[in-house]
Amino acid sequence: MHILPLLREGGETSVSRARSNFPRDCEPPTGSEETREVSCTFRRTYLSPIEARREAENGHAQDGFLVSRNAFCIICAVIPSYVHGCSSTPLLGETIGACLDRICEHFADSEALISRHQGLRYTYGQLKEEVEKVARGMISIGVKKGDRVGLWSPNCAEWLIVQYALAKVGAIMVNINPAYRLRELDHVLTQSGVSVIVAARRFRNSDYAAMIDELAPKLPDFSRVVYFGNERVGSAMTWNCLIEQGRSVPERELREREISLQCDDPVNIQYTSGTTGRPKGATLSHHNILNNGFFTGEQLRYTPDDRICLPVPFYHCFGCVMGSLGALTHGSAIVLPSESFDAEACLAAIQEESCTSLYGVPTMFIAQLDHAAFSGYRLDSLRTGIMAGAPCPVEVMRQVIQRMHMREVTIAYGMTETSPVSFQSSIDDPIEARVCPRLAASIPMSK
Repeated sequence: MHILPLLREGGETSVSRARSNFPRDCEPPTGSEETREVSCTFRRTYLSPIEARREAENGHAQDGFLVSRNAFCIICAVIPSYVHGCSSTPLLGETIGACLDRICEHFADSEALISRHQGLRYTYGQLKEEVEKVARGMISIGVKKGDRVGLWSPNCAEWLIVQYALAKVGAIMVNINPAYRLRELDHVLTQSGVSVIVAARRFRNSDYAAMIDELAPKLPDFSRVVYFGNERVGSAMTWNCLIEQGRSVPERELREREISLQCDDPVNIQYTSGTTGRPKGATLSHHNILNNGFFTGEQLRYTPDDRICLPVPFYHCFGCVMGSLGALTHGSAIVLPSESFDAEACLAAIQEESCTSLYGVPTMFIAQLDHAAFSGYRLDSLRTGIMAGAPCPVEVMRQVIQRMHMREVTIAYGMTETSPVSFQSSIDDPIEARVCPRLAASIPMSK
């Protein structure tokens, strides 16, 4: 514990000469990227010179530097901590993989995932089996704990399987927006340090394979791409080849990897929308997103009997946290109506799969209410759901409750950096309270 030598030349602080004494990830503030990293890793406190020296003598200051004539900046070692509200329900202290194992032990024969556009159905027992095949495949191609693995695809069963598989091997999944063009993809892959990409070959008019081929030589950390399906694309690995190669990895090796993980390990990098600048990556832990999904589901009173119609995209926190992990933590089922939003596909999924919950942004609900075939579908299995992503007009909320039978629909507020939900209305709040953030009853979510 010490204060660095502080040098003043010509009446100004000389940080360049003191800089060499700082740990590599802890440098004086210069307005650079490193400064923002420091603020995330260390607690910085500005004190008078006398106060700073006293802190150093008491062993509280790890490093420091002069920032003005009359103030020191003290950088103190971080002590891990949690912030949560009062609740009788304890936080989950497990990894996503451990949660999957626990849920599968109790609900192995319950349906976990129905991908209608692919014609695929999995019970929790079957889903775990597929997840572990892919997890062993990831180990076989050299994916290590902490490696960044990009996932680029519209909604499909494989997306969810990869999410859980990467969590089991300790990799950090990087969500990639299916709508990204070359420049946006370049920014995300370069900034996050992705070494492996798992992707669809194409989506709509976007040729993912061509874009990846163009960027691959420029990416310093990139080593391999795996494409869904069996169609070979150049030297890339197919989905089936990944699973087949994974058979060479003993189950014991996967178990050892899982045992080495902690719930506070990073597991996901989600990129913000970029509406006010370039998309920014938020790094989230197992503890962050698993608890966020869990408490979101608690607020909706989820049980293993619930079936969630999920038209929102998996790449977004709405899909991969509030949807995927909200269902997992309660043993509920996820129903994917289509690879991207389709109003009539949602209505058909609700009727034919007896969905009890529906997610969407307000425009998705409006599109279903206004669809010409709306009156031809039975939606009385619906009970609850989440409307988020944009303000909801009161009249839309009334119609969703009355015409779609979603009497317990809730509104959620938050942002990517908070895993994402920070506040959520209650299922029995008055309509006016649900649609107005100033009036909404709130629950604290894991940060």
